[in-house]
Amino acid sequence: MKAMILAAGRGERMRPLTDHTPKPLIPVAGRPLIEWHLAALKAAGVDQIVVNLGWLGERLRTHLGDGSALGVSIAYSDEGWPALETGGGIHRALPLLGSAPFLLVNGDVWSDVPIAALVTRAAALPEHDLAHLVLVPNPAHNPRGDFGLAAGRMIPACAESFTFSGVSVLRPELFEDCTPGAFPLAPLLRDAAIRGQVSAELHTGLWSDVGTPERLAAVETLLSSALEKSA
Repeated sequence: MKAMILAAGRGERMRPLTDHTPKPLIPVAGRPLIEWHLAALKAAGVDQIVVNLGWLGERLRTHLGDGSALGVSIAYSDEGWPALETGGGIHRALPLLGSAPFLLVNGDVWSDVPIAALVTRAAALPEHDLAHLVLVPNPAHNPRGDFGLAAGRMIPACAESFTFSGVSVLRPELFEDCTPGAFPLAPLLRDAAIRGQVSAELHTGLWSDVGTPERLAAVETLLSSALEKSA
């Protein structure tokens, strides 16, 4: 199967780091953030990967090339600048992703979500379902959460909500009524959930939205510690 890594954003909250470096190339424990994603995907048997380009996109393309040095094959969806938001970016990349369900990974998160289990989930995604989301407990910066969860299904509005991890399985059909341009992903997911077409799970392991220098430092410390223990 294929995967897409969202990598087109500006990273405003990470300035000045992102003034000259695309956010996915910011090093975490000595390795660009996006390379952690690529390694996790490869380890799970996913080696056909689409990366969307926006802010400083050519620097990202130059660094990763065709992906062969990392053991994967990378195709690029170049959005230019400004980029097309999450939904618009995925919609533009659909010709590169094919007709089967695909994995989606937000390029500015870090987690130990078991990708191999998601590959299995994607292969068994019911025909009626348009998406499967990985949710996480709400971090301090998103205390109200994004979506509810009940009996393995996403609930658009719920007394207890969780945060969307940025990791999911999507069917291309989720975008069949969309038109080209910039638009967010979340409203599509909510509409599909109202129709009962989105499953979900709660991941209670490691996860961080690497959205600020403080969170970047926290992930760096966590990963450096883990690498020392495994050495």
